[in-house]
Amino acid sequence: MSTLLNIDTVSIQLSGDLIVDRLNLSLEPGDIGCLLGPSGCGKTTLLRAIAGFTPVSGGKIELHGKTVSSDKVQWPTEQRHVGMMFQDFSLFPHLTVADNIRFGINQLSKNQQDERIKELLIRIGLNGYQNRYPHELSGGQQQRIALARALAPKPKLMLLDEPFSSLDAELREVLAHDVRRLLKEEGITALLVTHDQQEAFAMADK
Repeated sequence: MSTLLNIDTVSIQLSGDLIVDRLNLSLEPGDIGCLLGPSGCGKTTLLRAIAGFTPVSGGKIELHGKTVSSDKVQWPTEQRHVGMMFQDFSLFPHLTVADNIRFGINQLSKNQQDERIKELLIRIGLNGYQNRYPHELSGGQQQRIALARALAPKPKLMLLDEPFSSLDAELREVLAHDVRRLLKEEGITALLVTHDQQEAFAMADK
């Protein structure tokens, strides 16, 4: 089984400051990894580099054995097949739940889009919510829709940046278990960033 994500002695500099220093990390297909640490230690910077938003200054990032980031290579984000889920949900307020999920799969036929949306709404426990708007949902429901939208295109790798930090502790725990189950069911490799130890242990294999 080939390694899905390989981070090989990666360093990242921002405005002349060394943010990530020769980091090594690898994830096998289906693994859920976690970067656990305090705010400001470089976790999100690394996620942004994996997604292709931030260049590396040393080392290399490989996806499926192909170098996507190094000091000489920088694949664009859209070619990496990486899904991202942020702490602020980033839902489009003017779009319905269905159209928010549809956003990443508009290359599929209308029937395929509708089937994938329905399948995901059932999986996240929000079947029947397709015509609602984000402002009509609770924080936990919005985060489930954000997850469904990120899962819709079936990314090879999912990056989760403090995805539950704006929710209360009880809801965080429930969602962490739900998200883990969904990622495992979909067979998606994931890397979670958090400063919350409980969240890390509830979600991650590694």
